[in-house]
Amino acid sequence: MVDKRLDAVIRTTKSHLFKMENQLNIKTVKDLLSYYPRTYNDTSSFTKLTEIRTDIVNTVKGRLTSLFNVKSRLGKVITRGIFEDQSGRIEVVWFNQAHLTKLLPRNSEIILSGKAKFAFGKVSLQNPSYELIRKDEELLHSGRIVPVYHETEGINSKWLREKIKPLMNQWLELFYEHLPNEAMTRLNLVDIKTATKNIHFPETEEELKKARYRLAFDELFLLQLKALQEKWHFQNNIKEKANQIKSEINLRDFINKLPFTLTNAQKRVLSEIEADLSKEIPMTRLVQGDVGSGKTIIALLAALKTIKSGSQVCLMAPTEILAKQHYLTFSKLLREEGLNIQLIVGSTPQKQKEEIINQMKTGTLDLAIGTHALIQESVAFKKLGLAIIDEQHRFGVKQRNTLKTYGTPHLLSMTATPIPRTLAITLYGDQDLSVIDEMPKGRLEIITRHVPEKKRIDAYRWVEDQVLKGRQVFVICPLIEESELMELKAVYTEYEYLKEHIFPNLKIALLHGKMKQSEKDEIMEKFKNNETNILVSTSVIEVGIDIPNASIMIIEGAERFGLSQLHQFRGRVGRGSHQSYCFLFTNSLSEEGNTRMKAMERHSSGFKLSEIDLELRGPGEVYGVKQSGIPDLKMASLTDYKMIELARNEAIKIINEDPMLERHPILQNKIAKAQNQYYGS
Repeated sequence: MVDKRLDAVIRTTKSHLFKMENQLNIKTVKDLLSYYPRTYNDTSSFTKLTEIRTDIVNTVKGRLTSLFNVKSRLGKVITRGIFEDQSGRIEVVWFNQAHLTKLLPRNSEIILSGKAKFAFGKVSLQNPSYELIRKDEELLHSGRIVPVYHETEGINSKWLREKIKPLMNQWLELFYEHLPNEAMTRLNLVDIKTATKNIHFPETEEELKKARYRLAFDELFLLQLKALQEKWHFQNNIKEKANQIKSEINLRDFINKLPFTLTNAQKRVLSEIEADLSKEIPMTRLVQGDVGSGKTIIALLAALKTIKSGSQVCLMAPTEILAKQHYLTFSKLLREEGLNIQLIVGSTPQKQKEEIINQMKTGTLDLAIGTHALIQESVAFKKLGLAIIDEQHRFGVKQRNTLKTYGTPHLLSMTATPIPRTLAITLYGDQDLSVIDEMPKGRLEIITRHVPEKKRIDAYRWVEDQVLKGRQVFVICPLIEESELMELKAVYTEYEYLKEHIFPNLKIALLHGKMKQSEKDEIMEKFKNNETNILVSTSVIEVGIDIPNASIMIIEGAERFGLSQLHQFRGRVGRGSHQSYCFLFTNSLSEEGNTRMKAMERHSSGFKLSEIDLELRGPGEVYGVKQSGIPDLKMASLTDYKMIELARNEAIKIINEDPMLERHPILQNKIAKAQNQYYGS
């Protein structure tokens, strides 16, 4: 059956059609039937008039014995009536609806739903919704589980119910079953037609529950299937094989010279990467690790092994600060290896950029470290063996995929934003996942405290004492300019206040994202060399700052940040041998804000905090839904870990048996026609 446009099927005004298409994104019949309710009102049980309550919506069934219009002293029309059932009678009142006296017949069965009001010694139903009971006609707006939709001006839920219901019988044929019968039986799923019908007009709570479950499963399953098929296509339909990194190249001597010992988690992840690098199929692996868990050294070891095998490596970071931090770290640790390592960022002089790009093309460059400058059109490599992306969630999917076009490199992504495993396989389902879940030995846990306003001055005096002992301090502010709408400490205001009134004898510097790169570099260099005691900054220092002597983190307006970001800030300290502290200053706290502050005090694990953050704020705010390429799910929840695992396993089973979906033509067509939402960011 052809999916027709709405104007060919439903009778309505051009204004309604325009609003449906432009405001609700409903263009076809299938779009309308896929416009799921946002919630439901259960009016299937009727209340006796003698049992009416004023604190809930009452649904009553009976007859209107009288109905008439009167005018108030202000000239407004009030429609009054008497409604009766077998238990008694009640007054019904509508305001400014004079037409009801002609619309509602007397002594006919009718259902009313509304709130009751007690005044002047009597109870009345105020502005109730109504529905006439007609023989052989199904109730739509009352006396059942009633769907409630997202509305727009001129299109309400009542209107949508009246348009959707007549389409159900004929146009459900638009929904073809795409799941194998065996899977539906094993997973106890209702068929797609039944689910679509019952999501709108369920007869029972059980029908609604099963419909929701099926449609939620579909969203997660199709998401996983598309990601897994994309991965399969990439690995099996490449024009060229990946550069095999020789497995016999041993990094043991280099590792033994490091000033620290690798943790067991680091050794495990390194082994997983080395196994991938030795294959002709290009690696696509994401390494997750908490702040300070040692992801950078793993990337360095993978890069060194690749270079020793005769291939080039590039490392892309989201900011110049982080790129320069990596450049300094890699250059220092690889100094004795005699490698050509270059930094290419936005502020790199054009002539120098051209020289670096020429070295990439001729193969004389071993390791290129940079920002988005690495994916400009003029960039090319002679033999790129490994592309590394740090803080990969900050890049769009297309930006990440650009690196795959430089020959056929292995791709290693890293993130210091801990993500629960089930969410990680949804966000990054086209990649294998490695987790560094162990911190280096001897690292002291950062002491975190939520500081009430009355203790602020005491905290400042304690901080000053720590600075006089040689420590350094970060102060984070959420805004650059003062806002009248939000009572937050803007970075300029805070900088001047601390400098003049709190720490007049200490050296304080200011850093924010709108500064020129040369200014940022100079400020960070002075702070790194302990020429500055306190650095007042915006969230620009969230990643890429490694100052071992900085042991105190103060976060102003902490309630404005999510847990994951607060944890990232906290991770900027605790990198040296001194005990480190994180102080959370707040302006006003909601219940959720208070929960976040307590979570920060109790938990040092970023993975645990990410689970709490996900529950409190949802994936869109925590991880950036559009940036990650995750579509706006209608029915499924990305916190439903059990269903995510179930959908993932089912998708894996199908891809392993039939990666091209040749035995599943309907599913193949559905995936092919899917919106370019997942890989289009």
